[in-house]
Amino acid sequence: MGRLNYTVTMSIDGYAADAEGDFQWSAPTDEVFQAHLDRMTEVSTEILGRRTYQLMRYWETPPVDEEWSADEVEFARRWQRADRFVASSTLTAADVAASRAELVPRLTLRETARIVEDAPGLVEIFGPTVAAEAILAGMVEEFRFFVVPKVVGGGLRALPDGIRMDMSLAEQRVFRDGTVLLRYVHG
Repeated sequence: MGRLNYTVTMSIDGYAADAEGDFQWSAPTDEVFQAHLDRMTEVSTEILGRRTYQLMRYWETPPVDEEWSADEVEFARRWQRADRFVASSTLTAADVAASRAELVPRLTLRETARIVEDAPGLVEIFGPTVAAEAILAGMVEEFRFFVVPKVVGGGLRALPDGIRMDMSLAEQRVFRDGTVLLRYVHG
Protein backbone atom coordinates (compact mmCIF):
# COMPACT_ATOMS: atom_id res chain seq x y z
CA MET A 1 0.00 0.00 0.00
CA GLY A 2 1.27 3.44 -0.93
CA ARG A 3 1.17 6.81 0.77
CA LEU A 4 -0.32 9.92 -0.85
CA ASN A 5 1.90 12.98 -1.11
CA TYR A 6 1.25 16.41 -2.66
CA THR A 7 4.22 18.33 -4.04
CA VAL A 8 3.88 21.84 -5.42
CA THR A 9 6.14 24.75 -6.33
CA MET A 10 4.50 27.99 -5.32
CA SER A 11 5.02 31.70 -4.80
CA ILE A 12 5.26 33.24 -1.33
CA ASP A 13 1.63 34.35 -1.71
CA GLY A 14 0.49 30.78 -2.39
CA TYR A 15 0.13 30.48 -6.17
CA ALA A 16 1.38 27.67 -8.44
CA ALA A 17 0.83 29.82 -11.56
CA ASP A 18 0.20 33.54 -11.96
CA ALA A 19 -2.99 35.18 -13.27
CA GLU A 20 -1.89 34.58 -16.89
CA GLY A 21 -1.21 30.90 -16.18
CA ASP A 22 2.55 31.39 -16.32
CA PHE A 23 4.80 29.49 -13.96
CA GLN A 24 8.19 30.12 -15.59
CA TRP A 25 9.04 32.29 -12.57
CA SER A 26 9.29 29.02 -10.62
CA ALA A 27 11.94 27.35 -12.81
CA PRO A 28 14.37 25.56 -10.46
CA THR A 29 18.03 26.37 -10.09
CA ASP A 30 20.46 23.44 -10.35
CA GLU A 31 20.39 23.08 -6.55
CA VAL A 32 16.58 22.98 -6.40
CA PHE A 33 16.48 20.62 -9.40
CA GLN A 34 18.75 18.25 -7.42
CA ALA A 35 16.15 18.23 -4.63
CA HIS A 36 13.50 17.26 -7.18
CA LEU A 37 15.80 14.54 -8.49
CA ASP A 38 16.24 13.23 -4.93
CA ARG A 39 12.46 13.40 -4.40
CA MET A 40 11.86 11.22 -7.47
CA THR A 41 13.88 8.42 -5.84
CA GLU A 42 10.92 7.80 -3.50
CA VAL A 43 8.08 8.18 -6.01
CA SER A 44 6.59 4.98 -7.41
CA THR A 45 3.41 6.49 -8.85
CA GLU A 46 2.29 9.89 -10.17
CA ILE A 47 -1.27 11.18 -10.45
CA LEU A 48 -1.40 14.14 -12.82
CA GLY A 49 -3.96 16.36 -14.44
CA ARG A 50 -3.98 17.03 -18.17
CA ARG A 51 -1.89 20.22 -18.12
CA THR A 52 0.71 18.80 -15.76
CA TYR A 53 0.97 15.59 -17.78
CA GLN A 54 1.43 17.55 -21.01
CA LEU A 55 4.17 19.59 -19.35
CA MET A 56 5.92 16.54 -17.90
CA ARG A 57 5.86 14.62 -21.21
CA TYR A 58 9.07 16.52 -21.85
CA TRP A 59 10.76 13.84 -19.72
CA GLU A 60 9.46 10.95 -21.85
CA THR A 61 12.24 11.21 -24.43
CA PRO A 62 15.37 13.36 -24.67
CA PRO A 63 15.20 16.26 -27.13
CA VAL A 64 17.12 15.72 -30.36
CA ASP A 65 18.48 19.23 -30.67
CA GLU A 66 19.97 19.81 -27.22
CA GLU A 67 22.17 18.07 -24.71
CA TRP A 68 20.83 17.04 -21.34
CA SER A 69 22.90 17.22 -18.17
CA ALA A 70 23.57 14.03 -16.24
CA ASP A 71 20.97 15.17 -13.65
CA GLU A 72 18.35 15.72 -16.36
CA VAL A 73 19.02 12.27 -17.81
CA GLU A 74 18.67 10.73 -14.35
CA PHE A 75 15.46 12.67 -13.63
CA ALA A 76 14.01 11.40 -16.94
CA ARG A 77 15.00 7.83 -16.03
CA ARG A 78 13.28 8.10 -12.64
CA TRP A 79 10.24 9.78 -14.18
CA GLN A 80 9.90 7.06 -16.81
CA ARG A 81 10.16 4.36 -14.15
CA ALA A 82 7.12 5.70 -12.22
CA ASP A 83 3.59 4.55 -12.98
CA ARG A 84 1.49 7.51 -14.15
CA PHE A 85 -2.26 8.06 -13.94
CA VAL A 86 -3.48 10.97 -16.05
CA ALA A 87 -6.78 12.50 -14.95
CA SER A 88 -8.45 14.05 -17.97
CA SER A 89 -11.85 14.05 -19.62
CA THR A 90 -10.44 15.55 -22.83
CA LEU A 91 -7.37 13.41 -23.55
CA THR A 92 -7.69 10.00 -25.19
CA ALA A 93 -5.85 6.76 -24.43
CA ALA A 94 -3.69 7.45 -27.50
CA ASP A 95 -2.66 10.80 -25.98
CA VAL A 96 -1.21 9.02 -22.95
CA ALA A 97 0.25 6.05 -24.81
CA ALA A 98 3.61 6.39 -23.08
CA SER A 99 4.82 3.39 -21.18
CA ARG A 100 3.50 3.17 -17.64
CA ALA A 101 0.78 5.81 -18.25
CA GLU A 102 -2.94 5.18 -17.85
CA LEU A 103 -5.81 7.53 -18.62
CA VAL A 104 -8.36 8.13 -15.85
CA PRO A 105 -11.28 10.01 -17.47
CA ARG A 106 -12.69 11.07 -14.08
CA LEU A 107 -10.56 10.98 -10.97
CA THR A 108 -12.86 10.25 -8.05
CA LEU A 109 -11.83 9.84 -4.43
CA ARG A 110 -12.53 6.12 -4.79
CA GLU A 111 -10.20 5.93 -7.82
CA THR A 112 -7.52 7.89 -5.96
CA ALA A 113 -7.81 5.51 -3.01
CA ARG A 114 -7.50 2.51 -5.36
CA ILE A 115 -4.36 3.94 -6.98
CA VAL A 116 -2.79 4.55 -3.55
CA GLU A 117 -3.82 1.11 -2.29
CA ASP A 118 -2.26 -0.62 -5.32
CA ALA A 119 0.96 1.43 -5.35
CA PRO A 120 4.18 -0.11 -4.05
CA GLY A 121 5.41 3.14 -2.51
CA LEU A 122 4.98 6.90 -2.51
CA VAL A 123 2.16 8.22 -4.69
CA GLU A 124 2.59 11.83 -5.67
CA ILE A 125 -0.48 13.79 -6.71
CA PHE A 126 0.96 16.56 -8.81
CA GLY A 127 -0.93 19.74 -9.65
CA PRO A 128 -3.28 21.89 -7.56
CA THR A 129 -6.41 21.23 -9.59
CA VAL A 130 -6.12 17.43 -9.65
CA ALA A 131 -5.07 17.35 -5.98
CA ALA A 132 -7.81 19.60 -4.59
CA GLU A 133 -10.46 16.93 -3.94
CA ALA A 134 -7.98 14.56 -2.23
CA ILE A 135 -6.62 17.41 -0.11
CA LEU A 136 -10.12 18.50 0.95
CA ALA A 137 -10.99 14.88 1.80
CA GLY A 138 -7.92 14.56 4.06
CA MET A 139 -6.37 11.79 1.94
CA VAL A 140 -3.00 13.51 1.51
CA GLU A 141 -0.56 12.41 4.21
CA GLU A 142 2.40 14.61 3.31
CA PHE A 143 2.82 18.02 1.67
CA ARG A 144 6.01 19.29 0.04
CA PHE A 145 5.99 22.98 -0.72
CA PHE A 146 8.83 24.47 -2.75
CA VAL A 147 8.26 28.14 -1.93
CA VAL A 148 9.89 30.47 -4.49
CA PRO A 149 10.83 33.99 -3.34
CA LYS A 150 8.32 35.69 -5.65
CA VAL A 151 4.96 37.36 -5.10
CA VAL A 152 2.71 37.00 -8.14
CA GLY A 153 -0.50 38.58 -6.82
CA GLY A 154 -3.02 36.05 -8.07
CA GLY A 155 -3.58 33.03 -10.26
CA LEU A 156 -3.89 29.29 -9.60
CA ARG A 157 -3.83 28.70 -5.86
CA ALA A 158 -1.53 25.93 -4.61
CA LEU A 159 -4.12 24.84 -2.02
CA PRO A 160 -7.90 24.72 -2.43
CA ASP A 161 -10.13 27.31 -0.81
CA GLY A 162 -11.77 26.20 2.41
CA ILE A 163 -9.06 23.78 3.49
CA ARG A 164 -8.33 23.57 7.20
CA MET A 165 -5.98 21.03 8.76
CA ASP A 166 -3.29 20.68 11.37
CA MET A 167 0.13 19.84 10.01
CA SER A 168 3.49 19.10 11.59
CA LEU A 169 6.73 20.36 10.09
CA ALA A 170 8.87 17.34 9.15
CA GLU A 171 11.62 19.07 7.13
CA GLN A 172 12.77 22.50 6.08
CA ARG A 173 15.56 23.47 3.75
CA VAL A 174 16.66 26.84 2.42
CA PHE A 175 18.36 26.93 -0.99
CA ARG A 176 20.90 29.54 -2.07
CA ASP A 177 18.39 31.26 -4.39
CA GLY A 178 15.98 31.81 -1.48
CA THR A 179 13.62 28.96 -2.39
CA VAL A 180 12.50 27.08 0.70
CA LEU A 181 11.40 23.44 0.89
CA LEU A 182 8.80 22.89 3.60
CA ARG A 183 7.66 19.31 4.15
CA TYR A 184 4.63 18.85 6.38
CA VAL A 185 2.88 15.73 7.62
CA HIS A 186 -0.89 15.83 8.03
CA GLY A 187 -2.03 15.36 11.59
